[in-house]
Amino acid sequence: MRYFINISYNGKDYHGWQIQKNAVSVQSTLQDILSKILRQEIVILGSGRTDTGVHANSQVAHFDVNNKIEDDFIFRVNSFLPHDISINSVRRVKKDSNARFDAISREYIYKIHGVKSPFVNGLSMLYSIHMNKELIKDACSIICDNRNFQSFSKVKTEVNNFNCKISHASLQKIEGNYLFRFSSNRFLRGMVRALVGTLLQLNEGKINLEDFKNIFTKMNREYAGPSAPPYALYLNSVNYNSDIYYD
Repeated sequence: MRYFINISYNGKDYHGWQIQKNAVSVQSTLQDILSKILRQEIVILGSGRTDTGVHANSQVAHFDVNNKIEDDFIFRVNSFLPHDISINSVRRVKKDSNARFDAISREYIYKIHGVKSPFVNGLSMLYSIHMNKELIKDACSIICDNRNFQSFSKVKTEVNNFNCKISHASLQKIEGNYLFRFSSNRFLRGMVRALVGTLLQLNEGKINLEDFKNIFTKMNREYAGPSAPPYALYLNSVNYNSDIYYD
């Protein structure tokens, strides 16, 4: 039987989602706990990998198990998981469903606060420069109009192509703080942090809109801005067609 689990985690103390040699990852931590509780070797596959220090409000992964899981599964797993990882839900899916390849869209958010606060330290980026929302809005339109994001991808990324269909890009002001929001069918490694870092350069007048537009045509990471810090980035949601679920 195959199940999808929805997971939240604070990535501060993990070397990303994916299993790493000689390092603690979210995936390895989850696999160990699930294997103990379900009393068989469990291998989980996530919808995508988050980098070191990046968080998730809603990561999705699938795993196979011999028997139907019990009603108290979520409670039992959360009882054993460390404080910075939690299971939100579990749903049985069709046997060929895949958390990575069946995802139709993903959303990332990037949190920014303008006034120093100990309550968001390590969870949001402190940025006290005034945000030119209209300028950022114009830049977000450029993002949505483009398909090739090689200039915003980490170098030596092993992918067949650098094409992404960005369906939404925006900057929102929420109670004095700011939130970048990006939705796409896929994201490249380091892409959101590179986009945010470049948008902040635009906001500061270090580049103009024409410069920003030209970065896409260069198809070279050197032309985009520096990556924004990882600790303010969140995988916010992963979406699927409803026909993959049994319930």
